[in-house]
Amino acid sequence: MAMNKEKKSAERSNEDGIRDPLIQRQKNLTNTGVGAEAHNSPKEQLWMVYLSTFVAVCGSYDFGVCAGYSSPTQTAIINDMGLSLREFSTFGSILTIGAMIGAVTSGRIADHMGRKGAMRVATTFCVIGWLSIYFSKGAMILDFGRLTTGYGMGVYSYVVPIFVAEISPKNLRGALTTLNQVMICCGVSVSFVTGTILTWRVLALTGLIPCIIVIFGLIFIPESPRWLAKRGYQLEFIDALQKLRGEDADISNESIDIQEYTETLERLPKTNLIDLFQRRYLPSVTIGVGLMVFQQFGGINGICFYVNSIFESAGVSSNRGIVIYSILQVVVTALCSPVIDRAGRKPLLMVSAFGLVIGCLLLGASFYLKNHDMSVDIVPMLALTGILVYIGSFSAGMGAIPWVVMSEIFPINIKGTAGSLATLVNWFGAWVVSYTYNYLYSWSSYGTFLIYATVNALAIVFVIKVMPETKGKTLEQIQAIINS
Repeated sequence: MAMNKEKKSAERSNEDGIRDPLIQRQKNLTNTGVGAEAHNSPKEQLWMVYLSTFVAVCGSYDFGVCAGYSSPTQTAIINDMGLSLREFSTFGSILTIGAMIGAVTSGRIADHMGRKGAMRVATTFCVIGWLSIYFSKGAMILDFGRLTTGYGMGVYSYVVPIFVAEISPKNLRGALTTLNQVMICCGVSVSFVTGTILTWRVLALTGLIPCIIVIFGLIFIPESPRWLAKRGYQLEFIDALQKLRGEDADISNESIDIQEYTETLERLPKTNLIDLFQRRYLPSVTIGVGLMVFQQFGGINGICFYVNSIFESAGVSSNRGIVIYSILQVVVTALCSPVIDRAGRKPLLMVSAFGLVIGCLLLGASFYLKNHDMSVDIVPMLALTGILVYIGSFSAGMGAIPWVVMSEIFPINIKGTAGSLATLVNWFGAWVVSYTYNYLYSWSSYGTFLIYATVNALAIVFVIKVMPETKGKTLEQIQAIINS
């Protein structure tokens, strides 16, 4: 015991010895005006933040390619491989199974191996998966490749927004984190378009391009400073934060805030899944998991996965509808990305959920009119408008912001466990909605969209009553607000 105390005392002295001179150096820079000058040139100061974000969201782009791969390749894979429709359905849906497994393990991997380590794991699985699909000669290897890319997706879906949130300054955190969703949308849309030109095997090879960028990019970017502080790597923590903020930037206040908050959390006992339901963590878990529930059970994967059949059932040209759908999804997501740090999370979520309600009601009305042979001429336009309102509204807020909030809302000592739970709930919801859509549609085409409209209306109430505004606040300040 005495030796342990001496060791801890020595470690604390070493940490203080490392930290104090560096903090004093930053104060001296501020006093001489160098720190202020750095703050006046954010582009020069934050280039490493932008580079690190770009490398991370290339993983999000690969996520999108994985999600969009099965739709344009269905006919070609069935014909070339001699698959039945049931076998192809297994190929398509097994992606979400892999993603759920990835979600369960992602938090632990990110906590033990670091955020960069988790991205390396995700990229490795995606590379194996894409190569398996490319070289597959039968359904078993094809499914293995799809399952493996799904695992990589599950890890990416957790670690990318977490990493970006932890490296970003508070005034840019929302905009940079939403790039995760922008790149997912780009990956889906590009795979839709290129899938009509390239063979399915070549399309699988295009999924390797973002993987290569991530693998080599991770060599040049720093690890998350908050993770380094949590693990006690003091020299690396200061070095990573300085690289991210700029060589001459004043990091004294930010480094002290991060260390003090991390040290406070480290005094708390390690958590497991059961511990997440303690009173001190319940508000964060309720917000993070609740947003994931509303994001998925509002019907996005039912509409997204079966948008072709929806268009055809409503008498809309599916090719034209898909093109408009893909363009709108990317454009709206990209336009709303820089707005999130000015408008705030709550207003965008409420506007987004309200638009989702309107979109679902328009879709429900179109199929109600069709089923009852009423105003048949306006059914196609009503359905097209409903889908475009729905996907535009989803892209404006509900698509990206739950991931942003998830990256902000959890204390760092439960971020791995709670983040895995939220991501698992998200992927489980994706599977449930995509699996049940056809059954609901067979029961009642317009009733399906009324159910989704109800869920989205409840989302508005949840955001108003439960969710705090996190715009412009440090991760440490957010915890103080939640637990006040």
